[in-house]
Amino acid sequence: MTVAVFPGTFDPVTNGHLDLIKRSARIFAKLIVAIFDHPVKKPLFSVDERCNLLEQATHGLANVEIDSFSNILLVFYARQRQASVIVRGVRAIADFEYETQMTSMNRHLDDTIETVYLTPRSEYGYVASSLVKEVATYGGNVEHLVPPPVLVALKEKLQQRT
Repeated sequence: MTVAVFPGTFDPVTNGHLDLIKRSARIFAKLIVAIFDHPVKKPLFSVDERCNLLEQATHGLANVEIDSFSNILLVFYARQRQASVIVRGVRAIADFEYETQMTSMNRHLDDTIETVYLTPRSEYGYVASSLVKEVATYGGNVEHLVPPPVLVALKEKLQQRT
């Protein structure tokens, strides 16, 4: 049984993320969507909120598990979870350059864990969580960029901040 980890901050989860999650779930026997609690980034949503939103967005995908991790390198987390594959989304050349560096370092740390790159469907190729938050903050429509529960949570969170 091939276990894969799809890591990210998912702040918030977008339809681009969901596209990659669904496609990865068809490829691997088990997919762990792992929210990285990055200490440097200042997320809009807490880890618990992001877990909840991802669980709502992936409801019905039986082989998808939502988890979170912090204070550990991704490759070590993957090893702990007995995953042999890391799934990464790549939107553009800049993403690919960064991801190949990370893949090389991960391979240096544990060469039994492979990395697979997936590109999003064309309609999500430009979608990034940071852009979604920025557009939503200034009143732009992000309805087609995020799952419905995320849209509701995003509006509520932004109203709380004003």
